[in-house]
Amino acid sequence: MDTGNTGFIMICAALVFIMTPGLAFFYGGLVRRKNVVNTMMACVAIMGLSVFMWTLFGYSLSFGSDHGGVIGSFEWLGLNGVGWDAGPYSDSIPHLVYAAFQMMFAMITPALITGAVVGRMKFKALFAFIALWSVIVYYPMAHMVWGQGGFLASIGSVDFAGGNVVHISSGVSALVLAIYLGRRRGYEKTSYRIHNIPFVVLGAALLWFGWYGFNAGSALAADGLAAHAFMTTSVSAATALLSWMLIDTVKDGKPTLVGASTGLVVGLVAITPGAGFVPIWASFIIGALVSPICYFMMNIIKHKLKIDDALDAFGCHGIGGIWGGIATGLFGQSSINSVAQWDGLVFGETRLFTAQIISILVTIAIAVVGSLICIGIIRIFTKLRVDEKDEIRGLDVTQHGEQAYPSFNGFD
Repeated sequence: MDTGNTGFIMICAALVFIMTPGLAFFYGGLVRRKNVVNTMMACVAIMGLSVFMWTLFGYSLSFGSDHGGVIGSFEWLGLNGVGWDAGPYSDSIPHLVYAAFQMMFAMITPALITGAVVGRMKFKALFAFIALWSVIVYYPMAHMVWGQGGFLASIGSVDFAGGNVVHISSGVSALVLAIYLGRRRGYEKTSYRIHNIPFVVLGAALLWFGWYGFNAGSALAADGLAAHAFMTTSVSAATALLSWMLIDTVKDGKPTLVGASTGLVVGLVAITPGAGFVPIWASFIIGALVSPICYFMMNIIKHKLKIDDALDAFGCHGIGGIWGGIATGLFGQSSINSVAQWDGLVFGETRLFTAQIISILVTIAIAVVGSLICIGIIRIFTKLRVDEKDEIRGLDVTQHGEQAYPSFNGFD
């Protein structure tokens, strides 16, 4: 047991917690004024729901004794037996600290999905979807990637801080949900103006700040690997930010604050799976390429396929996570982190790259099938989409009886 490592991981857990309120501001700023309360409330509700479910049975299902390489057990139900002594996943921090750190991943992940469905999904349906999705998709994914005996870990794939578990799973599920719900009323005819750019910047800044806990903390110790992940995270985010500014300038003649904020977020997404596996020089390449990749895919999704992924949850997190997983297979080095059994493709080996591709495809399949199961169960009890008149009035009033700015008629 190491008090320095323990303190470090507890601070990192608190940093990861900050990401969910940060996401609420990021998403809340991007939507129309009449839906900002509903958009932010989705993230806030998940903060309560995720902690409740994780401590009751989520941690046990994710990290308990292996069953078929897919799911854990109920041995730690209610965190019974998860105490102050070292656990099976780290011998230098209390088992309870590890459970708390992982709890924050279970919080931010489903919150990412909410960006795809703003302005048209019933709150009670979304709440039920997140609860079911956590059980059907997130807990098995966490076990397969990070749990002892997990299937994706056993084939040699690596995911330092959540490319598969967090970003691809949530991004693909967001796309499925957006397709099922259909487009917002007046899509392609109405101007969906961003109502509060300072909120967007505040949210992006909180996400970047919290991401250091996300990535550096995944080293599970205050050591050189944590420092390495800290730096690759910084470089990728900064490079992607600049890359998006360049795209804006080339396309429209001027850089935008929303574009820069989006760029830094996709840079963080892309480096997440490889932060503790790729050399620092590779993080420049990962960050530089993720912005044009995501920008291109967002345009295809919205304009070519006409899918209303409202806040580009799939475009940012799904595509960014897929690129990050592939990049890990390209640039990963076992000399940086021995968890990687082989070097990446650019170093002449193919096995890590192959394992990464397989893990990405498996994650996509689980997210699609799991999301469809969740939708099928929920639609038995309630419609997922609000009525047309409620959509026109806005979900703040119709779903919560509140207005973000009750005495101010500006914006919009």
